[in-house]
Amino acid sequence: MSKGRLIAVVGPSGVGKDSVMVGIAQTMPDIHLVRRVITRAPELGGEDFDAVTPAQFEALAADGAFAVHWGAHGLHYGVPITVNYQLCKGTDCLVNFSRKALADAARIFPQLIVLNITAKPETLAHRLAARGRETSAEIALRLAQADKPLPDGLEVIHLCNDGPLSETIARGTALLHLTQVS
Repeated sequence: MSKGRLIAVVGPSGVGKDSVMVGIAQTMPDIHLVRRVITRAPELGGEDFDAVTPAQFEALAADGAFAVHWGAHGLHYGVPITVNYQLCKGTDCLVNFSRKALADAARIFPQLIVLNITAKPETLAHRLAARGRETSAEIALRLAQADKPLPDGLEVIHLCNDGPLSETIARGTALLHLTQVS
């Protein structure tokens, strides 16, 4: 049995990573949608995640509870070590990821694929404002970071999410199926 692929979904804030991931998971029932651990208050919404305090996060990291973890935007994010169980079973795992943690992920996960979701700056600005989690200044900072490059040497699938979500999900699913057979 071959190992599953870790599909690291990246892209700037507001690009629709969570919506695309949920849609792909619904159309690909054999895929495992990874639930991250985040030092974000649970009432702030977004993806389905396990909320912890910074002290709890540090303790979990020290105990080896994460396969990989990083800090971004004043928060800490962790991918539970249990993802390795799913991958060893041959299950593809879809996880919201940070571009800055991809180099670490490439060393840890031999079957890493990056799903890089993009959108026009005006689309991102509109979505960030609509979700209501950041101030105008925080939105401006996030938009300034939207074009961060990806590390070299990774297998990357590019997916634009400017149009209807259903079309983006269909294209993403098709691209993931294509990489399964190549």
